[in-house]
Amino acid sequence: MNFWQMGKKKDKKTPVEGMEPTALEKLLAEKAALETDEEEEASTGPKNMKEAQEQIAEVNERLLRLIAEYDNFRKRSQRDKDEARLFANQNLIEKQIPILDNFEMALAAAQDADPAIRDGVQMIYDQFLSVLKEAGMEPIDSVGVPFDPNFHEAISQQETSEAEEGTVLEQVQRGYQLSGRLVRPARVVVAKAPVTVAEPADE
Repeated sequence: MNFWQMGKKKDKKTPVEGMEPTALEKLLAEKAALETDEEEEASTGPKNMKEAQEQIAEVNERLLRLIAEYDNFRKRSQRDKDEARLFANQNLIEKQIPILDNFEMALAAAQDADPAIRDGVQMIYDQFLSVLKEAGMEPIDSVGVPFDPNFHEAISQQETSEAEEGTVLEQVQRGYQLSGRLVRPARVVVAKAPVTVAEPADE
């Protein structure tokens, strides 16, 4: 053997092949093996008919729940759109109410005026009110009905025996509602039972 060949028959493993794996390499290898097992288990699907039926029932339940949630969302969106359409002009309509008040005061003051002027003011008032009614606004009729805090604002009470207590006797300012929503309550005078004074007892 030549001297330059001496020592070359040792273990031919490379330094990388001969090294023991580190703790990190072992951990990574175990994790990769575990993930592979889980993927294989998930890909195998149900093992029997019972598991398949349970999975189908679970999917159906989730599907029905999603359909119900979507249906509720669709109805809520449509309701919001309808409400926005109904009340889109509320701010503009509220600004027209004082004009109606002025027309009513003008009609009250024109009772003794020229009939042509009174009829002309009445015609304009009726036309204006008709336009607002087409937009969904309705006046609240209050006289003779029981007082309702949802629609009326009591400014005073009046003792009377001609009407039941709690009945609206007089409407000082007309109220209005828009598509069922109160815009302005009617300001009213409410009937009150008269106070009876006890007669003094005979001595």
